[in-house]
Amino acid sequence: MSRTRLAGAAQSGFETRAIHAGQPPDPATGAVVPPVSFATTFAQESVGEHHGYEYSRSGNPTRTALETCLSSLEQAEHGLAFASGMAAEDAVLRLLNPGDHVIIPNDAYGGTYRLFDKVWAPAGLRYTPVALTSLELVADAWQDGTKMVWIETPSNPLLSIVDIEAVAAFARHRRALVVVDNTFATPYLQQPLLWGADVVVHSSTKYLGGHSDVVGGFVATDDDDLATRIRFIQNAAGGVPGPMDCYLVLRGLKTLALRMERHCANAAAVAELLSRHPAVASVLYPGLPEHPGHRVASRQMRGYGGMVSFVLAGGEPAALEVARSTSLFTLAESLGAVESLIEHPHRMTHASAADSPLAVDPGLVRLSVGVETLDDLLTDLTVTLDRAGNQSLA
Repeated sequence: MSRTRLAGAAQSGFETRAIHAGQPPDPATGAVVPPVSFATTFAQESVGEHHGYEYSRSGNPTRTALETCLSSLEQAEHGLAFASGMAAEDAVLRLLNPGDHVIIPNDAYGGTYRLFDKVWAPAGLRYTPVALTSLELVADAWQDGTKMVWIETPSNPLLSIVDIEAVAAFARHRRALVVVDNTFATPYLQQPLLWGADVVVHSSTKYLGGHSDVVGGFVATDDDDLATRIRFIQNAAGGVPGPMDCYLVLRGLKTLALRMERHCANAAAVAELLSRHPAVASVLYPGLPEHPGHRVASRQMRGYGGMVSFVLAGGEPAALEVARSTSLFTLAESLGAVESLIEHPHRMTHASAADSPLAVDPGLVRLSVGVETLDDLLTDLTVTLDRAGNQSLA
């Protein structure tokens, strides 16, 4: 089914939809940029009769434009915007009941692990971390109460690649939902619903917004019933984005394809540099032929993304030194924006998982490779790594 949809999708191109879907010229003024609606309430012609909007938590014209555009990019029937990626994930988990069991990646994002372990586990949700690259391990972890498989691909920060089609077929046969966090890939590089996933989640804070100036989340699905249930949660729990946040993500989507091409090109060159440097013990990037997920990534992704992780031969001391010493790569959390970022997952984004089965190698450094001039990025890393290597030999 997935390949049929991939081959038979007859619609405008991705870049065209990113610019135009859900964003026609304003009928009142002709403005080519949809106006930002800050209204919290909307006039009704009579009780219960209105123009589709009554209260902004339930619906807002700017949010509708974003949901229409981004669901089109994911080739989804339904899209729902949230105030953050974690709010989107939380809404999806509210589909489950106490006692239900979820299989999650054993290299999941630290915030996702925290949500499962510290918020939902005390409420009765059970979970098991598994290397989702192995269907045998997924089968071993399966329980009578398994209702969902949660996938990150590429994963954060180890950049593991999961075969979405294979896992989705396995789970569908057992009547479980498959959720894919598509934040690292974006819909430009990968569309999980076409490979059989039931739900896609995003932190739109990252590549979708693309400029480190907005926090948001998104859920996409083709399933009418799931969409109805998540939309109810969206309204009832109220974790919705404001209209200005929606506008900023919409603006970012217009250049998503252009940015992702540059992110991918720069990241591939950075990974190649790292793989040759003596201070680096190993490089994690699905674009490298030696990456264990390279073949699957080549099949289900358009490109290999802008994230690169690597382990320093000098361990944690070298990793901390590199993380604090770069000039163009800014030491900061988050990812997916135009500027290049560097971070130490063990002490930063994944600190919440430090004492868990999801703990990250203290020698690991994660790069979000931006769209700066490539030679400048390579020079910055070379100088920094040379210095770290010399210090480890001293």
